[in-house]
Amino acid sequence: MSTQGTMVDNDLQAIQKLKSAFDSIKQQLNRVIVGQDQVIEELLIALFAKGHCMLEGVPGLAKTLMISTLARCLSLDFSRIQFTPDLMPADITGTDFIEKNPATGTFELLFRAGPLFSNMVLADEINRTPPRTQAALLEAMQERQVSVGRVRHKLQNPFFVLATQNPIEQEGTYPLPEAQQDRFMFKVYVKYPNFKEEFEIARRTTGVVADEITPVLNGEQIVEIQQLVRKVPVSDHVIHYCLALVRQTRVGEPGVPKFIKDWLSWGAGPRAVQNLVLGGKARALLYGRSHVTTEDVKALAFPVLRHRLLCNFTAASEGVNTDTVVQKIIEDTPEKEGALTGDERFKKIFAS
Repeated sequence: MSTQGTMVDNDLQAIQKLKSAFDSIKQQLNRVIVGQDQVIEELLIALFAKGHCMLEGVPGLAKTLMISTLARCLSLDFSRIQFTPDLMPADITGTDFIEKNPATGTFELLFRAGPLFSNMVLADEINRTPPRTQAALLEAMQERQVSVGRVRHKLQNPFFVLATQNPIEQEGTYPLPEAQQDRFMFKVYVKYPNFKEEFEIARRTTGVVADEITPVLNGEQIVEIQQLVRKVPVSDHVIHYCLALVRQTRVGEPGVPKFIKDWLSWGAGPRAVQNLVLGGKARALLYGRSHVTTEDVKALAFPVLRHRLLCNFTAASEGVNTDTVVQKIIEDTPEKEGALTGDERFKKIFAS
């Protein structure tokens, strides 16, 4: 059985340190944020896998506070951009300006960096800004640089974008096209707290609260973790499992289940497989393991796939959303190696 990546003793020691750091980060965040453990875990996995996240949740769920507190835990520069319909690309990337040099008396063309030049950027309500500004952000996410005029400016490393969307108000918004949503590694749902969590929120936030945060990691250590993630070995079986989940979403391909043809108009592309593998590697490290399992992949199937599947009218009329589809795919996909590769339906999927 072949694997990807090579780990040495120093890497194994680093895994244990990362596991301790993960526990410390959760303890620090719990001083300020009540609940949302799964959201925090998925944000850290995306950061360590060098990806970006889209968060969706109703107002008032402390998304901004969670992200700014996480930045403090990781000693990262943090910028928050409130996206509005009149926001221009130069407002986020920065712009050139002319300034007179008092020493020489000559005029010089200088660059004033925008809020994208931070380690962690919160793009608040990204669907409220026009496509040109969205495209400027997406260039920064993909290329880790911004173009102003004819000059390209490199962004800081690490660089992590979290874009939020409000699922309630859709009037006057500019929804991200599916091709642009695919640039985000995860789409994370921020849900309502349960009764005990909301009770604690009410108690904490209406009294005198000390929210001192002790940094756990810094930017240099995060870059080292991102490099370590790439070294984590992945068995062929786990890659087959990732391929099985993703390739089942493609309408019209051999071996695809009937419910996919009934409910989906479009399925996920190869970037979904890459993100399942990379996310699985990062999750394995957070849990103190040096190898990826199918459990890691199953845990990340929802945030990886939910924004890469396009449900049709039939699904909407039956109350089916993308999470419903992903859950059914997981239930219909064998986890054991022999059961997966020996299944007649999956033989068609792997042969196509």
